Amino acid sequence: MVKPRTYRTLYDVQQLLKEFNVFVYVGKRLYDIELMAIELDHLYEAGVVDNQTYMKAKIVLRKEHREEEQREKNGTAI
Repeated sequence: MVKPRTYRTLYDVQQLLKEFNVFVYVGKRLYDIELMAIELDHLYEAGVVDNQTYMKAKIVLRKEHREEEQREKNGTAI
């Protein structure tokens, strides 16, 4: 199982995935976030991530995805 911690940023979620040797870099931040969400779903379905950790990380990913979509729409994407 995963060490309890707070998940507030995309970096925190990346560190969670890294614990399971999951490294995501597609090249476009929006796609990275989407792939991280898929990988997180797979870890949860496999039973290696508990519900609380899954939900906290999923909230961060949704927030980051929404913000990145807004940045792209405004032309200020990273």
